[in-house]
Amino acid sequence: MKTLLLSLLINLFYGCEKKNTGLSIPNADSSIPICIQDKIKDLKNKPRFNPPASITQYTYNEQIVYYITSDCCDQYNQLFDSNCNLICSPDGGITGGGDRKCTDFKNKKTNEKLIWKDPR
Repeated sequence: MKTLLLSLLINLFYGCEKKNTGLSIPNADSSIPICIQDKIKDLKNKPRFNPPASITQYTYNEQIVYYITSDCCDQYNQLFDSNCNLICSPDGGITGGGDRKCTDFKNKKTNEKLIWKDPR
C-alpha cells in the first residue's frame, strides 16, 4: 500500500508533462498579441511563401505595429496594430508603393524586431 501511494505521488509531481495544445506559438514572447500569434499559425498552415513569410515588430507613430510580408510579387505587405487592425500596406503591389496610406512608414519606423520568419 505504501509503495502504491508513493508511486502515485511521484507520478503526480514528476510525471506530469505540459501538453502543447497548439493554442500558442512555441517559445512565443508573451508580449506578442494573441491575434499576431494567430496570424503566425495561419501562415504555417499555408504553403511556404517565396520568399519566406515573416513578421517584424516596429514602433510607428508612437505605437507598436506588426509588418507582415506577402506571398511573392505584386502583392501588398501589410501593417497591423496590436489589435490586428490593418493600418495600411506600406509597400508592395504593382508599383511597389503599397496602398499609399502610410508613405512615411519607411522613414518613421523604429525599434525593428523580427518576431517570426517561416523556417520551412
